[in-house]
Amino acid sequence: MAFPSAPSVLWSVSLLTVLFAAAVHSNIVFDDDPLQPVTSDETVSVGGTVILTCRVAESDNSSLQWSNTAQQTLYFGEKRALRDNRIQLHRSTPTELSITISDVQLSDEGEYTCSIFTMPVRTARATVTVLGVPGKPQISGFENAVQEGGKVTLTCTSTGSKPPAKLRWYRGDQELVGRPDVVESVPDDPTYNVSSELTLVVSRSDDNNLITCAVDHPSLAPGDKRSEQALRVLYSPVVEIQPESDLPREGEKFHLQCIGNGNPEPTSYIWEKKDGELPPLSKADGAYLRFEMLNKSDNGVYLCHADNGIGNGQGEYTLLVQDPTAMSPSSGVDHAVIGGVVAVIVFILLCLLIVLGRYLIRHKGTYLTHEAKGSDDAPDADTAIINAEGGHSGAEDKKEYFI
Repeated sequence: MAFPSAPSVLWSVSLLTVLFAAAVHSNIVFDDDPLQPVTSDETVSVGGTVILTCRVAESDNSSLQWSNTAQQTLYFGEKRALRDNRIQLHRSTPTELSITISDVQLSDEGEYTCSIFTMPVRTARATVTVLGVPGKPQISGFENAVQEGGKVTLTCTSTGSKPPAKLRWYRGDQELVGRPDVVESVPDDPTYNVSSELTLVVSRSDDNNLITCAVDHPSLAPGDKRSEQALRVLYSPVVEIQPESDLPREGEKFHLQCIGNGNPEPTSYIWEKKDGELPPLSKADGAYLRFEMLNKSDNGVYLCHADNGIGNGQGEYTLLVQDPTAMSPSSGVDHAVIGGVVAVIVFILLCLLIVLGRYLIRHKGTYLTHEAKGSDDAPDADTAIINAEGGHSGAEDKKEYFI
């Protein structure tokens, strides 16, 4: 790379380089010197941007300078000396010189020097560490489904990391322990390739589970780079027999369905009746056992055998044919409610009749008592009868009528 063509710049850079070499050779160290430059080490990932800052406590109007790992001058004050557009001035004051390097590459790693051209020249160094960003991990070694109880070995590989990345295995949120990582250096390149193996004994609960390989590296946030592999496990079916209804009635059509939960799905079904043969009016139709007309003689335990090529499973169902006149549980509940309402109404009516009877009896006694008042004072029986029938005034009227 060439320097700017201006003669004055070339002369200044040459002079500064000579002075800098003399200062380095003298190896003079100043403690508590306000003109001593101060820098800091920096870490950056490949492709990122790093800021190099050089400061002094005081200024005597001397210029600050940044040089690269090859001792080429990058910036002298506000003047750029190296034709590299990735390097730009960030800040320049009498006490600070900051520059940026963008699109950082692995070759940019090393020790950078800040100098102030006083007498003698003072220097400070900053080490730039460049991280090689690992590639997205790749999982291999699992192409075909594995039968339940078998073993599967997965290999995860990530390339281009610096320092070497660490690989972690997960099943869901549970971290798994694989074999120690294998680290290989890349020829003519400061990066590394890393691989890891994981061996699992699988069960039916692992079917469709995701196995994750994640890269752990200083250049990445957790979970930034990961790959997933879904497990495929073959297992024999678990069988269940599902009835068409919970209340099979005599004389009705009815069927049983054989449901086999396996991987793959069952392809063969065999129906049988425990301790006997299938009824003559029943028909086995694959996963279904159909009854054209139920009869109480169909009662019994029915078995279904399902096979998917990996293994077979068996389910059973006890059939109890109901009388067609039997009430369903819901209708029984309705009748119970109605019976309760009727009982309450009858009770209320009885109470009303009792109250009404007591009322009538009480008033009838009062009427008889008033009628008997006229006969209590009669001197003889005839007079008492006359008084009871109409009272004393009525007798007088009758007497006058006869006179």
